[in-house]
Amino acid sequence: MENSTAHVIAILNPKGGTGKTTLSINLARAFQQDGFRVLIVDSDPQGTTRDWSQASQEHYPKANMPSVVGLDRPTLDKEIPAISTAFDLVIIDGAAKLHQITASALKVADTVLIPVQTSSPDIWSAIDLVDVIRARQAVTAGKPKAAFIVSRQTPGTRLAADIDNALREHELPVLTARTCNRVAYMETISGGTTVLDQHPPTAATQEILAIMKELQAFSNLTCRRD
Repeated sequence: MENSTAHVIAILNPKGGTGKTTLSINLARAFQQDGFRVLIVDSDPQGTTRDWSQASQEHYPKANMPSVVGLDRPTLDKEIPAISTAFDLVIIDGAAKLHQITASALKVADTVLIPVQTSSPDIWSAIDLVDVIRARQAVTAGKPKAAFIVSRQTPGTRLAADIDNALREHELPVLTARTCNRVAYMETISGGTTVLDQHPPTAATQEILAIMKELQAFSNLTCRRD
């Protein structure tokens, strides 16, 4: 039976290279393997997620990877409700710098995940987005919920230790789960697959599963079946 109320997670940061696509693809696969019907919306004109989907279809035609659609225009809030009726979950892979597309994503999102690397430019760009989210929440009774996630962390460095405190100053929660800077993410996406498809499971696999579980609790997400 079709579900007309898919939960929408937007993974957004105006800065490029923060790990939006890596998170979008791998989280979509994790949720799919957990029983969700998942649609990825690639809102970036560069189309990296669409390229990944094409590679997946060519190299792993029987893998049943999550569906991907390209919507790189500022009409996400109008188009996503119409195309998501057969899905439980929509994950928007956010575009960099394209503020109209970001604004449209915020209108349709139930949850916003803001990936931030351990660098000052990443934090600065994220703070600009937080201001926009706060303005949106003020007129929508707190929707969308939003949280930071540390992306591509290098464990054991001072920046890794300090990033949580720096982000918490901006009054949004910071997920405990995070990704580290691992070759597995780049290798799997380049090949049209995900870290969830590695056997045996790797440290990257466990990172994505931990993020998924924390997101489920944060967003009160359950897999519904009629």
